[in-house]
Amino acid sequence: MKEYTTEFLRNIALVSHGSAGKTMLAEAFLHTTGATTRLGKIEDGTTISDYDEEEIRRKISLYTGVLPVEHRDHKINVLDAPGFTDFIGEVISALSVSDGALVLVDAVSGLEVGTEIAWRHIDEFKLPRFVVINKLDRDNANFEKAYASIEEFAHAGGQRLVKVQLPIGEKHDFKGVIDLISMKAFLGDGKTASEIPADLQAAAKEARGVLIEAAAEGEDSLLEKYLENGSLSDEELIRGLKDVVHFGAFIPVYCAAGAHEIGVLPLLNGIVDLFPSPAQSPARVVNGKDGEEKLTATDAGPLAAYVWKTTADPFVGKMTYFRVLSGSVQADAHVWNQNKNAEERMSGLHLQRGKEQIAVKVVHAGDIASVAKLTVSATGDTFSDKNHPLTVTPPKFPAALFRVAIAPKTQADAAKITPTLSRLCEEDMTLSWYNERSTGETVLQGMGDQHIDVAVHRAQTKFQVGLTTREPKVPYREGITRKASAQYRHKKQTGGAGQFGEVHLRIEPLPSADFEFTDELVGMNLSRSYLPAIEKGIKATLDQGAFAGYPMSNVKVIVYDGKEHPVDSKPVAFEIAGREAFRLAVQDAGPVLFEPIMNVRVVVPDANMGDVMGDLNTRRGRVQGTESERGSTVVVAHVPLAEMLRYTSQLRSITGGRGYYTMELDHYDIVPSNIAANIVEAHKKEMEAKKEE
Repeated sequence: MKEYTTEFLRNIALVSHGSAGKTMLAEAFLHTTGATTRLGKIEDGTTISDYDEEEIRRKISLYTGVLPVEHRDHKINVLDAPGFTDFIGEVISALSVSDGALVLVDAVSGLEVGTEIAWRHIDEFKLPRFVVINKLDRDNANFEKAYASIEEFAHAGGQRLVKVQLPIGEKHDFKGVIDLISMKAFLGDGKTASEIPADLQAAAKEARGVLIEAAAEGEDSLLEKYLENGSLSDEELIRGLKDVVHFGAFIPVYCAAGAHEIGVLPLLNGIVDLFPSPAQSPARVVNGKDGEEKLTATDAGPLAAYVWKTTADPFVGKMTYFRVLSGSVQADAHVWNQNKNAEERMSGLHLQRGKEQIAVKVVHAGDIASVAKLTVSATGDTFSDKNHPLTVTPPKFPAALFRVAIAPKTQADAAKITPTLSRLCEEDMTLSWYNERSTGETVLQGMGDQHIDVAVHRAQTKFQVGLTTREPKVPYREGITRKASAQYRHKKQTGGAGQFGEVHLRIEPLPSADFEFTDELVGMNLSRSYLPAIEKGIKATLDQGAFAGYPMSNVKVIVYDGKEHPVDSKPVAFEIAGREAFRLAVQDAGPVLFEPIMNVRVVVPDANMGDVMGDLNTRRGRVQGTESERGSTVVVAHVPLAEMLRYTSQLRSITGGRGYYTMELDHYDIVPSNIAANIVEAHKKEMEAKKEE
């Protein structure tokens, strides 16, 4: 592959709902431009983009594939992102290093939930986009219907579509496209131009008029010329369109059937002509030593390269994918990773095409490349010059929605569980894990059951670590609601040295802190030297729970009296006496369980709002309010975490896959007594079973 400088690069993310044909369109790009000798097939597992064995097994994209396509002396880095909503993190990462996006729409299904989600993320990154109505050769394909579904959605957000092409034929008769810029017909993949069929000339003329009007909005001089002459030349049309696409004033709509390579070259022409090069994209704001700096993509600028993806492979080792935002990277150069405060050597610099690696000597500003076997760098880091350290703020990823408790399958797996989870989460910004203190479980959290399933499978195949999963326990907390006091005498006389300790204490709720231990001892009944032992006994109980097996917090303990024995009193006796006195006091202090209450935002089509609100009520949810957003309703509610553990699949079934939600911890609240009683009862049975063992 030859070397391409910044102005000859295009970085384009391919996004859509699952199964709209992204991977096959990318395959067609490569085959039509001569990069591959045959068209791969998803069912055979032979596509360039989906080369991971798990992708081949599931027949869906799980990771973003990078496919450089050479066309008209330009290099288009096509980032084929997954469509399934569980892998939205990959979509966000791909968009964060793109200068434009192709939104694919299935000609049969029209607008789908994955299209809406991808669209919203493109809005967040303020990227120009094309809509490609794909699979126009399918049985029930309908270009106008699919176009109308997208137009309605775009219009609700104040965006306008404009047709740049019209299809020639439809369903089994879909033969090619009419290009409204050159006013030529392109049959098949679009390598040769021909005259527009007579029956479509009137429609093409009318559509071209609309297109010229849109392009004229791009520049005042074009608008004047259009108003005077009623038309524009092809060059002026492209120039005006390029402007309106950059500003997001219009979104061009294309036609294709990727799997049959129809309309491929005209679409590639559109990418080269209308999308910005990295140099024409808005400047990126990065953090420097003295505050924020703005960088444009030029080799002459200071080095800033953002790591947007890492993969670990036991055979190839670690691969780090980066985009050069400014400056250039030479093979074998030493770069500075400000996030890790470490230097890295760029040996093994490659351009990726699926799993194929093309070695390169230099990566210019704006390009996307990969480097092997770095030691400390991870997704979200920035490479820069040590004398001019810079960091890029990573994009915001959605909070995890789906949690599982994981455990090692064997003793051998137990030792490897921490490094394996850390490596998996380093690769994927929407995957995270933590040890839940209150339940003693290791919790892995991600975007959905498929997402977690892929991660667990990956741990097994890539790192040879077996993991089992189960539904996690809810991290309840114990607490008290009123003051109480108690005393306990611990006495043990069994030959030889005895044990003796007596503790009198008072407890009270403490809203401002987790725990406070103090004393009001007067006189000589109890020596202060035993207070640390008493505190130790109480703290152990706080960690393990006083009545339901969950940690207790917000408690103040005051030791006000006690008794000791000149011979038999030992710290261990007071540890036990303190623990038991505390447990007795808790029983009288109005003990309650607190549960995590989540702030949940559910976005649903208006038609499903009633069903969703009814369902939230059955989950003990308290609706806080509703907002409307682009033909959808946003329901904001406070719902206990215990009721949200499997909400992802439930919401999908209520809304036919169109609803989605986000949630984060809001506060802790008291568990209703009838539910709390069941939890306490279950804990008692568990403890009894353990005793019998």
